Amino acid sequence: MGGLERITQPTLDVLEALVRAHDADEQIHGWAIMKATHRAGPTVYKVLDRLEDAGWITGAWEELEPDASRPRRRFYRLTGEGVPAAWALLAERRPAAVKTRPAFGFTALRVLRTGDQ
Repeated sequence: MGGLERITQPTLDVLEALVRAHDADEQIHGWAIMKATHRAGPTVYKVLDRLEDAGWITGAWEELEPDASRPRRRFYRLTGEGVPAAWALLAERRPAAVKTRPAFGFTALRVLRTGDQ
């Protein structure tokens, strides 16, 4: 997994939305991320592209019936490597964002940050 070259506020916003979706065992589509982060589409999709290139997320197009009256949506999910990376980054840059997360996340962060096992 590659690292992210730049960590911006929009990146942190998108990661928070992805972590919330992960906590709920859900995938989340781009429009829902835009709504949750109050960020414009081009901003959100640039972040999603960078996260996907880094291996932190995967995206998949939904399957629609041929007679569907709307375009397909692309759904995103944190990868197995992206989950601890997102947690660690949010814990470092936005500690308040991870204070309300489940205990397993705190344990994983402690191991990642200190190297204790």
